[in-house]
Amino acid sequence: MHDLVIKGGTIVDGSGGESFVGDVAVDDGTISAIAGSGDEIGAAKRTVDADGLLVTPGWVDVHTHYDAQATWDPQLTPSGWHGVTSVVMGNCGVGFAPAKPDRHDWLIRLMEGVEDIPGAAMHEGITWGWETFPEYLDVLDRQPLVLDIGTQVPHGALRAYVMGERGAANEAATEADRTAMAQLTTEALRAGALGFSTSRTPLHRSIDGELVPGTFAATDEILAIADGIRAAGHGVFQCAIHHPDVPDSFSWLRQVAEITGQPTVFNLNQPDFAPDLWRDVLGLLEQAAADGLPVLAQVAGRPVGILQCWEATVHPFLGRPTYEALRDLPIGEQLAELRRTEVRDRILAEEPEGLSRFQLFVTQTWEKLWPFTGETDYEPDPAGSLAAMARSTGADPAALAYDHLLSADGQGLLYFPLFNYGQHTLDPLHELHQHPQTRMGLADAGAHCGAVCDGGMPTFMLSYWTRDRTAGDRLALEHMVRRQTRETAELFGLRDRGLIAEGMRADLNVIDYEALDVEAPRLAHDLPTGARRYVQPARGYRATVCAGEVTVVDDEFTGALPGKLIRGPQGV
Repeated sequence: MHDLVIKGGTIVDGSGGESFVGDVAVDDGTISAIAGSGDEIGAAKRTVDADGLLVTPGWVDVHTHYDAQATWDPQLTPSGWHGVTSVVMGNCGVGFAPAKPDRHDWLIRLMEGVEDIPGAAMHEGITWGWETFPEYLDVLDRQPLVLDIGTQVPHGALRAYVMGERGAANEAATEADRTAMAQLTTEALRAGALGFSTSRTPLHRSIDGELVPGTFAATDEILAIADGIRAAGHGVFQCAIHHPDVPDSFSWLRQVAEITGQPTVFNLNQPDFAPDLWRDVLGLLEQAAADGLPVLAQVAGRPVGILQCWEATVHPFLGRPTYEALRDLPIGEQLAELRRTEVRDRILAEEPEGLSRFQLFVTQTWEKLWPFTGETDYEPDPAGSLAAMARSTGADPAALAYDHLLSADGQGLLYFPLFNYGQHTLDPLHELHQHPQTRMGLADAGAHCGAVCDGGMPTFMLSYWTRDRTAGDRLALEHMVRRQTRETAELFGLRDRGLIAEGMRADLNVIDYEALDVEAPRLAHDLPTGARRYVQPARGYRATVCAGEVTVVDDEFTGALPGKLIRGPQGV
């Protein structure tokens, strides 16, 4: 009598091989048997009828920012909504361990600025109970969770822990500092961390405007940490690099990979100012692979875009004096004022004041702002931009933006594709997702709460890339399942999951492929203190199984919390 049998589904096993119809049996949290169509698999205490449905491994999302949320939210949404059964957090050099007691507020402010997670929610939600990284892992190990979590050592926290104010201020590390950081990295990896992360991009700043510690770290500091990874015997080196700097960074990226022998991974996007840079980077990746060096690029599944509304982090009317005078009103009162004709006229007549160049770029570039009305708008028609609409109608683009934000009871959205849309096409991503030296990532689940809503990327990758694109532009279903199961699991040494095979961990999804979809993004106030975030639940998950327990049925949580901390590499 098996614990669970998933019966009669179309199995896409995560290997990239052809799908087939069959049954999957689960016992003691492990896949115990697989039977083809017509073969007997035996009875079960619980059976899930998967006739006409897909059966896949659970998704493994390796680029998330649940470092704070994991201490208060057992369901880890949005990932818990979207068939994800394992996540890796601690990316981009920010996190909460190691942390001296007097650094708690500073670390929260750093995370708030870099990842746009409301500081009030983190102050309220985190129950501190650690100083060292191993102690942080022990706290995570005691959390009841709907899915598994793994984490990395963040350079920002590590540098501040070792160097104090000198580290926070991005001063150069001494030999003693480098030695201490390397030793602490080794200690954290041996205790169960899955990797180390750092950031070298000017976009990553604390809420006070300070760059993440490590942004300017010299090569000797980076290579000292690589020695720490080598000493531990495992650990991914993850890095967010300023896109134009990627080619010049390849020398030290190769050195890190050579020292550690472990995957060295950086974020790769297509910026407008260097639309063909990604092709040059692919050449560098191919050369590294030819030289036997595991240097890889993480790529997103769609344009990395900023969603804008009245309550969002940015929108076109920030900095305009009349709007700023209304900004702290409760949203209902604010919307009532914004609907008044005289208020609208005053705001439209004003210019924004006190905004950064980046804020001005993403809120005032009308050629790159679109009214957002549905999932297909991630690839919008250039003729539908606010600038194009203004040209065709003779209207003011700012007025068009204002009126759209007031639509839908004041919940109207605008969309600004920041990366991967320079040529008004997703063709770069089409090629990048077929390249052997790239990996699926950058969904940033748990982060960018008031600007980005990409935590549902695993659902989008199936519904959009394998089903909804025109026939010639689709990617194979089997390939896309492998991209976000076996490939991402193996990247972090999680060889016990991401594959439907006997002896593997029973992390599974049963999916109504034709109905699979993501809801339209909406702003919710469901974080601690009522802080806001964009949410985007899924439709079509008939069941999700984590470690053999059914955690989701028909898109609703069952209450089962089998998730646990992943301590180091898993499996053979």
